[in-house]
Amino acid sequence: MRDVLLLAFIVASLLATLRYPYIGLLLWGWFTLATPQQSVYYASQIPLNVLIAGVTFASFFFNGEIKRARLETVSVFLLLFMTWLGVSHIMSLDQSLSAEPTERFIKVLIFVFACMMVTTDRLRLHAMLWLLALVMGFYGAKGAVYTIVKLGGGLYMGQAETILEDNNHIGIALAATLPLFLYLQGQAKNILIRRGVQAVFVMSIIAILGTHSRGAFVSLVVFGGVMWLYSRHKLKIAIAVAILSIPTVMLLPQEWTDRMETIADAGEDQSFQGRVDAWVINWKLALEHPITGAGLRTPYEEHIARQVEMFREPRAAHSIYFEVLGGAGFVGLFFYLGMIGTAWLKAFGAQMKYRHAERDRWRSSFGKHAQISLVTFCFGALSVSMEMWEGYLIVIALISVLGKISPVPVREKHPLLRARQGKERTAFRARYVRKEDKAAASR
Repeated sequence: MRDVLLLAFIVASLLATLRYPYIGLLLWGWFTLATPQQSVYYASQIPLNVLIAGVTFASFFFNGEIKRARLETVSVFLLLFMTWLGVSHIMSLDQSLSAEPTERFIKVLIFVFACMMVTTDRLRLHAMLWLLALVMGFYGAKGAVYTIVKLGGGLYMGQAETILEDNNHIGIALAATLPLFLYLQGQAKNILIRRGVQAVFVMSIIAILGTHSRGAFVSLVVFGGVMWLYSRHKLKIAIAVAILSIPTVMLLPQEWTDRMETIADAGEDQSFQGRVDAWVINWKLALEHPITGAGLRTPYEEHIARQVEMFREPRAAHSIYFEVLGGAGFVGLFFYLGMIGTAWLKAFGAQMKYRHAERDRWRSSFGKHAQISLVTFCFGALSVSMEMWEGYLIVIALISVLGKISPVPVREKHPLLRARQGKERTAFRARYVRKEDKAAASR
């Protein structure tokens, strides 16, 4: 039954995509973020992602969406990074190891590039943002219920067989989504929607605590600190956080408190030392192969790691920066950081440029919250291998299109200039001219 329902939904959505291409991109995003195919049986054997992507791109072409595409700084860095991943794979120390992660990462970047190309108005931007918020909100609500039922004693994990399965990953992803919840809550007109988003925001914080992840807790602290710096009500927020934190920490089990206290003793923590070992291996591989790196995820394997380091155990890089550095070299890391850095600068620029606008102030608000989201993720990702997570890349894509979206026109006093663009303005102009001609003739 699940298979039938999912396939029926996909068929209906793809038919709608033929007329409205962005529906296909939203469907593609849903499959990328939520992986609903894992909840079915026989339909999971069908390459649904490939089918959805193919129909979506065909619709882009036939509906003229490709003609509206414009490159800018962030998308150029993304294309350069994507190309360099391919070069890195060709020069990989073991292509059999780097083939699968390279292909997976490039597929994610193709989706993100499509978002950059066809998100051309505010409605589309908000639709993609709501999609991300709904998926992550579901994980947050589910995690909050789990944490409350277990009285904080359980370990909340993400969706199985996805990048968010690890408790550290789902916790950091939720922390990076918190600013987006606040933005959407501020944009919502309906009081029920605003209250619903607020509830999901609080439940996501509970879910983050329920992951027992030190990296997620650090991300939560970073989010709170940056929000506090941006806020005009610093004293009120500090008092509210203090009042809420005390009972929250007291209700959490002792094992959670003990685990968080180890953050201060990272130098003696075995888990942290394992991360340091992985960082050293990736750093030395990058020094040996500074241009193209060793190939994505190849430093995980012993026979690769032993080429540069005999006394440390090879393992996952546990850092998006060392992951890219060891896999794609210093050039790949430059393109990757360039993509993130230019996106942050664009968000900051939008915040400053539109902060005093009347009807375009949403750009300033989105720029501010997108900055906080990126900063939160980039701090948390210091200790996790989440470079392929689609969520932060979607935020980068939406930041990149802020300059392409046409500003809301300011209403002028003259009735002719107040008319809408297109046929309505043409018809109004014709009526206005006829009226003026008749008035002149009568005089």
